[in-house]
Amino acid sequence: MIHTAQEIAEKSSAALKANDNASSAMGIVVTQIAPGTATVTMPITPEKLNGHGICHGGLIFMLADTAFAHACNTYNQRVVAQTCSISFLAPGKADGILTATAREVHRANRSGIYDIEVISNSGEIIAQFRGQSRTIKGQHLGD
Repeated sequence: MIHTAQEIAEKSSAALKANDNASSAMGIVVTQIAPGTATVTMPITPEKLNGHGICHGGLIFMLADTAFAHACNTYNQRVVAQTCSISFLAPGKADGILTATAREVHRANRSGIYDIEVISNSGEIIAQFRGQSRTIKGQHLGD
């Protein structure tokens, strides 16, 4: 059966999420998915705060990385991070909700580049993340 690009993106994302216990444990939810793009959210609960009373940077990285993973895995190919970096611009405040939106910048052969912006529920930019992806063997869905 022929699937649309949107259906492939949704099913690939669902297959990825089904085995992602780490993101699920942090309350990360995929809210939008399309070929090359993904939006995910995470509440900032008390156990996610660091010694300064703000969201731990590692968890902000995890949120951005999860958006990255879902965006680059929307083509029914298994894709992993090759390298990534993050710039923290503002603190994630207690009791807030963070949203990470990933967009594909470039994709060719086995490599891709994705930009991810993390914003607070008040619209403040919290972080900018850039990831480079690498396609590996295998698919998320059957033929």
